[in-house]
This record gives sequence, structure tokens and C-alpha cells, in this order.
Amino acid sequence: MLFTPNVLKNLLSKPATRKYPFEVRDPFPKYRGELYIDIEKCIFCGTCSRKCPSQCIVVDKSTGLWECDPHACIYCGICEDLCPVKAIHMKDVHRKPLVEKIMMTEHGEPPKPRKKKAAPAPEAKAEAKPEPAPEAKPEPAPEAKPEPAPEAKAEPAPEAKVEEPKEETAPTTEKAAKPAPRKGKKKGRK
Repeated sequence: MLFTPNVLKNLLSKPATRKYPFEVRDPFPKYRGELYIDIEKCIFCGTCSRKCPSQCIVVDKSTGLWECDPHACIYCGICEDLCPVKAIHMKDVHRKPLVEKIMMTEHGEPPKPRKKKAAPAPEAKAEAKPEPAPEAKPEPAPEAKPEPAPEAKAEPAPEAKVEEPKEETAPTTEKAAKPAPRKGKKKGRK
């Protein structure tokens, strides 16, 4: 008799659960679901494989291979956050159940190393700089040299004078400071 109201209420209301394969819930915003990569953007730096806590990502820069074990992935999203070119993304739905274990493998073309043009550039800059620099340097240089030189000479002298009085006062403060606490402690104990 106590259960009659609950039984009638449950018979007349909607079920609390969904029939999963037939009724699928809408995904939540920013849900971390299935992991995928845009291999065209990937520069194969290996940051995702180094930072992955479950070590499910393997990156080989020499062959342009990116592998992920989705069964080992914990879907934390660290690889997505740390990717410098934002090539890794997470869908808002989870992957479907599978009968066999699979590996996500993507092949791409690693970026070619950039050639440095440092050798010609410094020569051109070196040729350009000496011409304007000698014209500008002789005029301000004589004015700038006398000003810092007296300041530099004047500064060490006061520093030396300041150090000497500190050395003289330091022993007197130590002598004065040590006897006073000793006397106070002895008087307090007796």
C-alpha cells in the first residue's frame, strides 16, 4: 500500500533514461570528445607527444608520421591547448564503440628547414652602417665622454668614504649591542 502512489506515478510519467542507440543526447558545448588532427597544418614539432600525460601520441618528424592510440587517450585536451599551430582539435561528440582496436595514423609532409640568409645580410648592413655612423658619432661622442668620465670618477670616491665610516661604526655597535642583552639576560635569570 505504501508503494501504490509511486508505482502509479512512474507508470504515468516519462522514463528517466533514454534508449541510447536510438535516442542520442545533444552534445554539450566545449565537450572534449573524439581527437582529430588537421595534418596539413601540423609542423611535426612533437609538443603534443611530449606533453601528453597518457603518452598516446607519437610524432616522427623525419617521416611525417602522426599516430594516436584513441584507447589510451584520456581526452584531457592538453595536446589541443599546447599545439603551436592549432592543428589538433576535439570534436564535441565521443567516438562510437568499436569491436576492434584501432590506431589513428596520419601521414603528412614535414616542413622543410628554412635556409638562413645571414651571410649576405650582415655584409650589406656593415656597409650601410659605417657611412652614417661616423658622421653621427664624432659630434656627440666628445660631449658624451667628458660628462660620464667626471661622474664615474666622482662616484667611486663617495663610495669609498661611505665604506670607511661603516667599518668604524660597526665594531662600536657590536660592542654596544652585545653587552646590553647579556646583562639583561643575567639580571632576568637571577
